[in-house]
Amino acid sequence: MSDPDRATNQPPASIPRHVAIIMDGNGRWAKRRHLPRIAGHRAGVKSVRRVVEQCIGYGIEALTVFAFSTENWRRPQDEVGLLMELFLTALEKEVKKLHQNDVRMQVIGDRSRFPTKLQERIAEAERYTASNRALTFTIAANYGGRWDITQAVRKLGRRIESGEMSADAVTEQLLQSGLALAELPEPDLFIRTGGEQRISNFLLWQLAYTELYFTDTLWPDFGKESFAEALHSFASRQRRFGRTSEQVEEQERAL
Repeated sequence: MSDPDRATNQPPASIPRHVAIIMDGNGRWAKRRHLPRIAGHRAGVKSVRRVVEQCIGYGIEALTVFAFSTENWRRPQDEVGLLMELFLTALEKEVKKLHQNDVRMQVIGDRSRFPTKLQERIAEAERYTASNRALTFTIAANYGGRWDITQAVRKLGRRIESGEMSADAVTEQLLQSGLALAELPEPDLFIRTGGEQRISNFLLWQLAYTELYFTDTLWPDFGKESFAEALHSFASRQRRFGRTSEQVEEQERAL
């Protein structure tokens, strides 16, 4: 057994409050098995379920997953249509389980391009799980980090135009309050599966100080051990936020 394997058998020394994930590799997973791409996306839904369960078990407060980006509309039309159907089916099948496990579900992104029925199901799921507290599970769908920042700036622009405030009154904190996920702690750990090493327009503002973790594992294969390994990697890092190592260590000794 390798050292990483031994490490995953022990609980991590520290747990992130908020984990953000780009779930990459569904299509390649299916291709390697000579299956249609949608089969990989269906398998990926099972991985989402596993990670949600693990987040609850570890006491993680928030999980945000990138399900469909603003750029994904460029994919073949038939694949996009199947993804919309899968999203709707997954909502109908999984929301009751989320509620039973005290999970609050929400969707961030521009919903206006989604079919009306899907928009209605999203709203119903959010209302149904709104009072749950074990985990906030956020699905980023038709979402982009640049879109997120742009819509926050527009909110401030309208307030300036109306005379409610001046441009000089704009602060980082005020801009941040208009972003998606404003009510959640910023992600502590970002995970991307599938071997790519970029953040692909995901939570551009919110990931400023997030620890990044990349793995070659394809998303449908991302299981309990894979998630534990990511958490152990996070626990092994020293988060300085602009301070020196000595300052961080002194603060830790004082606690």
